[in-house]
Amino acid sequence: MSFFYFLSAFLLINRLLKSVKYTDIWLKWKPVLAYSQWGVIITYVVLQSLFNHNDHSDAIMMLAGAALLLGIVLFVEKENDFKNWGFYLKAHYPLIAVGFINGIVMLVASRFYDDQYVYFVVAIVGSFVWIFSRWAVSKKQREELRMASAKNAELDRLVAERTAELTLQKNELEKALVQLQTTQQQLIQSEKLASLGELTAGIAHEIQNPLNFVNNFSEVSMELVDEMEQELNKGDKEEAMAIAADIKQNLEKIRHHGQRADGIVKGMLQHSRASSNTKEPTDINKLADEYFRLAYHGLRAKDKSFNAELETNFADGLPMVNVVPQDVGRVFLNLFNNAFYAVKERQKAEGADFKPVVKVSTVVNGKYVNVWVEDNGIGIPDAVKDKILQPFFTTKPTGEGTGLGLSLSYDIIVKGHGGKIDVETKENDHTMFTISLPL
Repeated sequence: MSFFYFLSAFLLINRLLKSVKYTDIWLKWKPVLAYSQWGVIITYVVLQSLFNHNDHSDAIMMLAGAALLLGIVLFVEKENDFKNWGFYLKAHYPLIAVGFINGIVMLVASRFYDDQYVYFVVAIVGSFVWIFSRWAVSKKQREELRMASAKNAELDRLVAERTAELTLQKNELEKALVQLQTTQQQLIQSEKLASLGELTAGIAHEIQNPLNFVNNFSEVSMELVDEMEQELNKGDKEEAMAIAADIKQNLEKIRHHGQRADGIVKGMLQHSRASSNTKEPTDINKLADEYFRLAYHGLRAKDKSFNAELETNFADGLPMVNVVPQDVGRVFLNLFNNAFYAVKERQKAEGADFKPVVKVSTVVNGKYVNVWVEDNGIGIPDAVKDKILQPFFTTKPTGEGTGLGLSLSYDIIVKGHGGKIDVETKENDHTMFTISLPL
């Protein structure tokens, strides 16, 4: 029966040898396992020849086979390369234990062994069968593990491919984002230039009035100087003094309208200058009134046929508000331009009987100064009311709006000044924007 132990040792090594074939540890273990197989065979042959005629040859061979098998199992268990074989290796321990028990009983109680020989044989065969059953189970488990490993490898490959695709998409999206940001900056600059262009048109129209007054009073004053010289030559001192008084009055009017033109030019320069983001105490009434008139005259410069009623209701004693004048002025200009556009479109639709009206009001409301810009124009549909402050959204036809005016206004008032901007509207009736600036 000792043959079972050497056979088990040989089969164990053979299975280990097959398991490492086609793996990265094949070169490492092939010579060791191959020589071990031959070592088992040679050991069996040598021991068999040495103890063949010994009375205790079976016991010695049994103990030697069990010891050899135990040594192989313990050696393999210590190697990390075979850590997945623990389940199968432990299946050999019953056979090893039975082998040591058989050998010892055969040496010390041979008669008892002979009497109970059948039971010892059954124990050895049962242990051997147990090894084969565990081998079958472990083989199935290894096959499942191999399939799982293959699936994991496939999943890893798919994940790697998907990661590469996502990385490529990410890079493309980053490039698209850079392009969009560049385009956005260009559009914002275009919007600022557009508002500056409209403001310039209004300024050109507005500044023409004081210049006309200056020219007219200058011509009249020159004629009065000629008359005064004639009267002095005649010796009529009283008439000359009266003419001098008229000339002084004309010069006062020239100075007044010159100052008005100077203020308009300074306002234009202030608006065109890049914002320094420096807040300063500002008269909101004066700022709103200035841009209100400039927006109206800017539209009139492009369309002489357009007329609208301008109403202002500025609160008396309005406190100075700490704002960036250029930025808030740009907000006013956007709102006024939109208001005039709305009433103009409604006038086109309803005809000459419609009377366009745009109102601007200011009031102190708690810790805020409210500026109301109201018109009786086309209004805003409810379906798009919530979108009008979004970048690039516009209700104007293509080419007439960038969709950035109200978005920039929102950023300036809410993000730049900690204020609020609200809208209340009814389609084909009215629209009222409320700007709230903190005191």
